[in-house]
Amino acid sequence: MPRPKHLVELTAEERSLLRDLTRTGSAPAQRVNRARILLKADVSADGPGLDDATIASAVEVSRPTVERVRAAFVKGGLEAALQRKAWTGPSRRKLDGVQEAHLAALVCSDPPEGARRWSLTLLADKLVELLIVDSIAPETVRVTLKKMNSSPG
Repeated sequence: MPRPKHLVELTAEERSLLRDLTRTGSAPAQRVNRARILLKADVSADGPGLDDATIASAVEVSRPTVERVRAAFVKGGLEAALQRKAWTGPSRRKLDGVQEAHLAALVCSDPPEGARRWSLTLLADKLVELLIVDSIAPETVRVTLKKMNSSPG
């Protein structure tokens, strides 16, 4: 049985709080599972100090989940181990409304000399050339046009 990388040693107060959390049934299931993992991983005198595979089987989670909960406890404390990872939210928009309007106008204009139609790369390069954006990927142009129900052709 390999020794876990992060050892969980709970105080009597932490152990009591975790036991209450697992018994009340009023907390979200993920929080309860994390509390159960910590209780089973406790290597102090009052804890069972089980290995990751045994804990994963008992709590019905994956072994990496047990490892992550252990690591979160050692690095950030009890609350960090019980909390879900913070949601980062959607990425910020690459183009604002004014820049999208410029893109739409560009798509509706004649393509550059030597091109039959606008390509995504040509559109991206032209937006940079016109100083509408500092830099932009052709994929961003494609996604923006798709959301605008427009196409470069």
